[in-house]
Amino acid sequence: MSLSVFYRGTKVKFGLRFTRRRLVSLVGLTALGVVAASKPWQPAVLDVAQARQHISAEQLALAAQQQVVRELRDDTEKKLTAMTLYMGEMQAQMRRLDALGQRLAAVAELDNGEFDFSQPSANAMGGPEVAITDAPAADVAALMSSIDAMLAQLSDKQKQLAILEAVMMSHTISAESYIAGRPIKSGWMSSQYGVRKDPFNGNPAMHKGLDFASLEENAGVYATGAGVVTWSGERFGYGKLVEVDHGGGLKTRYAHCQELLVKEGDVVTRGQQIAVLGSSGRSTGPHVHYEVLRNNKQIDPYKYVYREAN
Repeated sequence: MSLSVFYRGTKVKFGLRFTRRRLVSLVGLTALGVVAASKPWQPAVLDVAQARQHISAEQLALAAQQQVVRELRDDTEKKLTAMTLYMGEMQAQMRRLDALGQRLAAVAELDNGEFDFSQPSANAMGGPEVAITDAPAADVAALMSSIDAMLAQLSDKQKQLAILEAVMMSHTISAESYIAGRPIKSGWMSSQYGVRKDPFNGNPAMHKGLDFASLEENAGVYATGAGVVTWSGERFGYGKLVEVDHGGGLKTRYAHCQELLVKEGDVVTRGQQIAVLGSSGRSTGPHVHYEVLRNNKQIDPYKYVYREAN
């Protein structure tokens, strides 16, 4: 193999003939010249200051991340330990709640097994009663399982206590539902039940209750029997009124109050303060207008006021 190059000009004529050996030699010399010119054996120039600055920035970022992770871990451990200790306190309170439920069931003569507060929970757990700094590391899975078990126990005991409360309240209302006594502690009867002269226009009018007045400042108004509040608010002519349903068709009303201390749905007992004596509504001065109703019809409260509370 050979390569021939001819050149013909107007005045110059020459030719070159390359054999395979000469051609290879030429290529090798050219490559050697390129390598010598590029000097690949010399290292690249490094900006030391810029490299140090970049390394320092990375180190600061890593240190900040490490600190955040360390604080998160410490905070999580403290919270888990606190939750473990709190679980121990809740367990102790549940034991006291069990004892209270047992006593209430015994007092109400309901200790026949229906209200059993003595059964311990198989999965109940409590934290060690030590300072939080000395507490052992908490097991997250065990703690969550313990919390779920505690919530189930609380729900069950809440239902039992609600039923027990309803039963006991029913017994209490049955024992105290009949009406007796006056709606004030001190004072006098200022107006009787029956026909009287209307204090505003002077005309004869039917007065369907008893009025009790008192000189005591902020005198209390008291329920004369146990029952459920069916009205607590303003009513035309009565002013601020409380109405209590005692069952068996009996109700009492306490009118012209200055302030009401109970709301609809509340269960009250005999002698409990339900309002503050006042002069709201159609009234000439501070007093309580007291009514007794049987089957929603006013009757003379006199016999209820002066009978024995027992």
